[in-house]
Order: sequence, then structure tokens, then C-alpha cells
Amino acid sequence: QVQLLESGGGLVQPGDSLRLSCVASGISFTLGHMAWYRQGPGKQRELVASISSGGLINYADSVEGRFTISRNNAQNTAWLQMSRLGVADAAVYYCAASPRHYPSQRLRESHYNYWGQGTQVTVSS
Repeated sequence: QVQLLESGGGLVQPGDSLRLSCVASGISFTLGHMAWYRQGPGKQRELVASISSGGLINYADSVEGRFTISRNNAQNTAWLQMSRLGVADAAVYYCAASPRHYPSQRLRESHYNYWGQGTQVTVSS
């Protein structure tokens, strides 16, 4: 059974940085796209960033230039380095992964079969 485990969330002040990690277990193959989604209070879940197994990266406009997604294919691990965090970034951050490899830069949410439980990021002064 594939499981995604996120870590690294916490309480930070505006302007701080934070690094989230996502580790996949229970699989013997290389995952396709891996992504980070987030859901703030009263908001819909939204894509933050995604990365294909070949390194194609997509960012939401709101995080472009502040967040960096990366991954290690051999370890089926992904990271999200977040800098210059603002109150608008506060949310539960979810790791998602697709078992299939697609040539597209960006996938629909429905392509992600595996989801983590989420890690809370709180930004407050």
C-alpha cells in the first residue's frame, strides 16, 4: 500500500522560510508526477507546485519565485522549499503523487492517485 508522509510544517513569522518533505513508502517503482497542494481555511484546495519524474516543473503564480519544488526519483521523495512566507500561505499542505508518467508539465488533480495526510503551515506574527 502506497503511503505519502509529509513533514516540516509548523508556525513561522511572515518573511520566514520553511521546507516541507514528502516521503513515499510501500512502492517498488518510480512515481510519476509529484505535487504539493494546499488548502487554507474556507478555501478550495489548490495546486502549489508539481514536478514530473523528468524534472518538468509547474508553479502556481502566487508562489512563483518564492517556492522551489524538487525531488529524488530513486527515493521517491519530494521537497518544497518555501521562502518569504506570508499569511496568505498559511494552509494545510498536501503531498500528492501519480503512479503513471505523463509528458505534460501539469496534471489534473484527478491524475494524482496518492495523497498524504497533510502538514499544517501557520504564518503569524
